[in-house]
Amino acid sequence: MKQVLLLINTLTDKPSGDELDVLVQAEAVEKALENLGHSHSRAYCGLNLEYIRVLLETRSPDLVFNLVESMAGKGSLIHLPAWLLETCGIPFTGSPAYALMITTDKVRTKSILRQQGIPTPDWILPGNWDKRPETGIKYILKPIWEDGSAGITDASVVEGGTFDFEGFSGDHKFRDYFLEEYIDGREFNITLLAGRGGPEVMPVAEMRYVDYPEDKPRILNFASKWDEGSFEYAKTIRSFDLPEKDSELLSRLKEISLECWGVFEMKGYARVDFRVDRNQNPFVLEVNANPCISPDAGFVAACAHGGVDYDSMIGRIITDTMLQA
Repeated sequence: MKQVLLLINTLTDKPSGDELDVLVQAEAVEKALENLGHSHSRAYCGLNLEYIRVLLETRSPDLVFNLVESMAGKGSLIHLPAWLLETCGIPFTGSPAYALMITTDKVRTKSILRQQGIPTPDWILPGNWDKRPETGIKYILKPIWEDGSAGITDASVVEGGTFDFEGFSGDHKFRDYFLEEYIDGREFNITLLAGRGGPEVMPVAEMRYVDYPEDKPRILNFASKWDEGSFEYAKTIRSFDLPEKDSELLSRLKEISLECWGVFEMKGYARVDFRVDRNQNPFVLEVNANPCISPDAGFVAACAHGGVDYDSMIGRIITDTMLQA
């Protein structure tokens, strides 16, 4: 039996639904720990890392289950608790601080992917006058640091020829945004779960945009993930029922995902998101080193389709943590 400390981020004063989801994750993990015979306690992590250091020293857990998704509402600080745990020599679940820091920065992630020869859509930063949006090409305006489709709506998809790049570059509120070329095609999520022989790729999920009007962007926006009363939430469907003709494509997606696991030095569990264009060319959209593990999350659904129930999933994450210690 292990003594496990769940570390989650302190919530903001008026938390949104996606921020509150960390509590759902914590409750599910706690139940799994009980089923696995481990004792557990919970701590909330804010910017006062000295407080957390003393708390860790006092409670002396065997390991920490790291569920921190932001610090003071900022995704860019997500790696700080992991760095503290590494400094204190305390084993913790999931990826190390380096992987969390790099993959939370979408632009830096894309730069590394490009350096490694891993396909990712072209992108443009505000103020980059050497590379401006092109006429005839669609782009998605994305926040650099936030996940869970935060800040993404249908209006985030823009036409290069009509987009106000000067306004974009000069507006302070867009300093943490970038433009990513929109890949018209299919969308896939690849779930990776640690095993004794290395990461295991779970069944591939395709996100399908059912009954979407022709002029409506087929993207995973904020509503599709968090607004249960929205059209997007009801009509964006996760499917594991993929045709045999996709076998070569799926093998390629799995291969690239495993390559991402190694490049970003990920541990425990991760997810890689893809778009595939009309010519079957895959592009990595995001590498997520700490994907959501709420019971209704895509990661958990993929594990279930792979024959790994929730308790077993948590057990494998903990086993990987102790093997890395």
